[in-house]
Amino acid sequence: MNKLLLSAILLGLLSACASTSDKGQGAASVEDKSLGQQAAGASTQGAQQQGMAMDPLKDPSNILSKRSVYFDYDSYSVKNEYKPMVEAHAQYLKQNAKAKAFIQGNADERGSREYNLALGQKRAESVRKVMNVLGVSDNQIETVSFGEEKPKAEGRDEDSWAQNRRADIVYQGE
Repeated sequence: MNKLLLSAILLGLLSACASTSDKGQGAASVEDKSLGQQAAGASTQGAQQQGMAMDPLKDPSNILSKRSVYFDYDSYSVKNEYKPMVEAHAQYLKQNAKAKAFIQGNADERGSREYNLALGQKRAESVRKVMNVLGVSDNQIETVSFGEEKPKAEGRDEDSWAQNRRADIVYQGE
């Protein structure tokens, strides 16, 4: 009797966890958009169609929730893998003329304090330049360098250093 009751409960739980597919709901036309533009617009369009006002900057499924551009050792060139994210933030800024972004450049602890401040500034400026090329106004972007003063990881190994070689995009009011 207990096995039958347990089986019925498990069957009920499994059927309650089943999900259905809603294909086509919230779909955006992507023919003429870059990957960054698709990601910036698709989430807000889907939320508007459903009657919700979800902030795309806080939606974890939206590329705009990603805010860090990572760099190679002693480099300030934006890697191709981060360009779609930077494009999405540029598109967001163009669509929201009152929005303002702060790009915070960072470096790992290797090198002098002065060198790391300069490298952090170059990293922030390189992200700003990509956004400017994509049409974002200079008055919507400010850059600052924290050098090695604001580490994301505290370790003294390659993984920690890699996490600290970055530029973070932070929006005013956050």
